[in-house]
Amino acid sequence: MHNRYREEEKEELMQEKETAPENKNQEEDAAVEVEIEVENLEDFKKLQEEVKRLNDLYLRTLAEAENFKRRINEERIRERKYGAQSLLEKLVAVVDIFDKAVNVETDDEKLKNFLIGFEMINKQLAQILVDEGIKKIETKDQKFDPLYHHAIEIEYQEGVEDNIILEEVQTGYMFKDRVLRPALVKVNKINKEEKEDV
Repeated sequence: MHNRYREEEKEELMQEKETAPENKNQEEDAAVEVEIEVENLEDFKKLQEEVKRLNDLYLRTLAEAENFKRRINEERIRERKYGAQSLLEKLVAVVDIFDKAVNVETDDEKLKNFLIGFEMINKQLAQILVDEGIKKIETKDQKFDPLYHHAIEIEYQEGVEDNIILEEVQTGYMFKDRVLRPALVKVNKINKEEKEDV
């Protein structure tokens, strides 16, 4: 019996020796797994930060591309809308000269007959300008506005308010919502002494 117990103890010791390295390996594996998890967690956080940064960069680039596209479209619309501006600037100068020529007073019958034909051409030119979005800037009895009028002379006229346009020297034109050419005007200006008298 005594031997039997000894043999059983030997077997138990042998089993313990065999399982001890397994337990030791399991403990080492668990420690390695914890280290890997810690490293992976740090890597994961770094990757999350990188994803955030790249996502932010992507969204900014997308917004810039959208803004660029919108600006290009606005510029195209403006180009189409005001494409004829330089031609119309030149044309209004010719129409002004033509207006003056047509409105000349004369007693010569031949010249009057020519003027009738020129008036018809002048009306057609004026209609073309209107069709293209050109209109004259109003000046008669208007208050001076530096956005639409250019004062080339000032004078005082009694009984007229300050900054009222007295005379139009050259017609101004609007092209759609832009000033094509400002009107050249003479403006009423009351002196300080005259203001005190009033």
